[in-house]
Amino acid sequence: MRIIHWLLGSLILLIDWLTTPRGIQRSEAVQATINEQTKAFTLYQYKACPFCVKVRRSMKRQSLPIETRDAKRCPHARQELLAGGGHLKVPCLKVVDPQGRERWMYESKEIIGFLEQSFPQAA
Repeated sequence: MRIIHWLLGSLILLIDWLTTPRGIQRSEAVQATINEQTKAFTLYQYKACPFCVKVRRSMKRQSLPIETRDAKRCPHARQELLAGGGHLKVPCLKVVDPQGRERWMYESKEIIGFLEQSFPQAA
């Protein structure tokens, strides 16, 4: 079973690498503002999880430099996820608002929708 998981994970990562989307181009000032805003975001993920790949591809497409933490390989990240969000489930986006309140989102569709709404692309 471990071999099957390893093969599937490797295949997912290879396809992701071969088909990596391009990010959108913004002016330096706009991108700098977005970079500053995304410092309050952290994505807890597993590298080969298909739903995590989906979220990371959306981040790449939108040129959002969000910190990622591997909750599978990093015990500290796993503990943060359990303590803050309450579940060891990925993907999980942690958003800290300006008042310091944390919001934890666990569904890839919800995360992608939130990012698209928070950072709309210029027409």
